[in-house]
Amino acid sequence: MKINIKINSKKNAPSRLSLLIIIISVLSIFITLTFLPKEKPRVKEKEESSPPQSAVESPPLIGNKEIIQKGKTLSDILSSHGFSPAEIHKLILDVKPIYDLAKIKAGKELRIYSSVHGDINSIEYNIDGEKFLSIQITEEAYKAEIKKFPFEIKIRMVCGVIENNLMSAVTGKNEKDLLAISLANMFGWDIDFYADLRHGDSFKIMFEKKYLYGRFVAYGKILAAEFVNHGKIFQAFRYTYPDTKEWDYFDFKGNSLRKQFLKSPLQSARITSRFNLRRLHPILKVYRPHYGVDYAAPIGTQVQATADGTVTFTGWNGGAGRMIKIRHKNAYETLYLHLRNFAKGIKKGAKVKEGQFIARVGSSGESTGPHLDYRIKHQGKHINPLTFNPKPIKPLRTEYLKDFQKKAKSYLFLFNLPSIPVCVFP
Repeated sequence: MKINIKINSKKNAPSRLSLLIIIISVLSIFITLTFLPKEKPRVKEKEESSPPQSAVESPPLIGNKEIIQKGKTLSDILSSHGFSPAEIHKLILDVKPIYDLAKIKAGKELRIYSSVHGDINSIEYNIDGEKFLSIQITEEAYKAEIKKFPFEIKIRMVCGVIENNLMSAVTGKNEKDLLAISLANMFGWDIDFYADLRHGDSFKIMFEKKYLYGRFVAYGKILAAEFVNHGKIFQAFRYTYPDTKEWDYFDFKGNSLRKQFLKSPLQSARITSRFNLRRLHPILKVYRPHYGVDYAAPIGTQVQATADGTVTFTGWNGGAGRMIKIRHKNAYETLYLHLRNFAKGIKKGAKVKEGQFIARVGSSGESTGPHLDYRIKHQGKHINPLTFNPKPIKPLRTEYLKDFQKKAKSYLFLFNLPSIPVCVFP
């Protein structure tokens, strides 16, 4: 953890230096006690269960990594490594109680380890990002076991200021696009990251990074975050209920960040026309109300449902071109206009989830270029999507508020350290 400290060379410099040293010492102890993983470290198996070690070390195994190609079966792969049909059949039967090898998927990694003499010792298959199948090969049988990757979890914090967009601000701190996307999704109910951002907005993120054998492989949980947009502070703290193990993000008062509607139906776009009761129509050249918000985006950009609901209409609707209507709870309705096409399964009567892919941006109907016209109606009346502020859902359970706020204060302690830039980099 790197902390930059500026010290002014004045007469009281020694006292300030002493104070900063104390703060840093307390901070180090705090981070050690608070953020180190709480899981018990894996202990080695008892010596009596370990195989006896010979005086001469076994030669290292040779690993052969292979990405499973589409259309290839396990039999195709193993036969190319000298397995007979009978051996492959026995392997599949022996392993099936642990994992069905018929479920191997294209694109996943398979590792085959053999001795310098060419004798195959073991096979590993990545089931997902968290675990893999390990098959030990002996003369008698194939012993299978599902293991977790031995990730090392490191807590990191980055902060930054928006110059152009969130993506470049995060990647400029030596982080990946995925971290920026996760942050945008977290605050996506309150901030439209493609319409609401301003130069000078700022963010702080406390998060996990996963390392495997010393190499960064993935992001873990975002533990806490703060975003300042137009001078307004938005905060999020992750909390897992001790009894149900369910988790969510809440502000310090215990309000869920989740709301009935997402702020935007697109994850990448810019606003070209806003809600306006007297707008000059770009094609008809007459003044009439524009009841939606136009998001300019390339043809084919994915459109997402902004809330759970039921599709009530899909099809051509005059000047609106290809359109989708979705009915939501509490007499709300959303409309998506000028689409190119609809996602598979999106038709009248279909149930959709918040954030679900429902269509692609087009330029159908009365349109001067590719864009999405997004509209919201409440009890049959159009409302401005940009000023619409739905209430949070599922607030924090009151019996856990005290415990939650205790944990949230730990993150705020780091976010709000005075006079010390607490941006931490790997």
